[in-house]
Amino acid sequence: MNKWIELFKNNDYIGVKQYLKKGADIDEVNDVGEGVLTCALRARCDFDLLMLLVESGADIDDFDDEGVSVFDMAITYDNMEMVEYLIQKGRDVNYTTRRSKLTPLMVASCYGRVEILKTLLANGANQDAVESKGLKAKDFARKMNKKSVLELLK
Repeated sequence: MNKWIELFKNNDYIGVKQYLKKGADIDEVNDVGEGVLTCALRARCDFDLLMLLVESGADIDDFDDEGVSVFDMAITYDNMEMVEYLIQKGRDVNYTTRRSKLTPLMVASCYGRVEILKTLLANGANQDAVESKGLKAKDFARKMNKKSVLELLK
């Protein structure tokens, strides 16, 4: 995974393309089960590099050992293009793979991702969903003092 990380750190589209041509493992994961696409999102790579990975076989439905998905990472790292792309590809905005049952709307609420929150709501995100401790998206917004998010949630 070190080579991938190095390339992502430099947002090196050409380097990634060459690495893939040399037979790089697009399914490689790090110690906590994060795949190549997740690591690229964490490194805040450009959308065109993310799409190169997807077109090369990176799994858009991948998630790590804790259930944190590519969709969750796109929200966490405020990558609106990737969020919209995944929704266009059929991602259910209410689906979670997390053990805690934290939904995408809750993730957006925690991080104060207002534009992503609007997109999730416009695509049917359930404000009344609860995670494993019974908290809703608005509870996370309140807890994290995200006033702009609270204004959007009922």
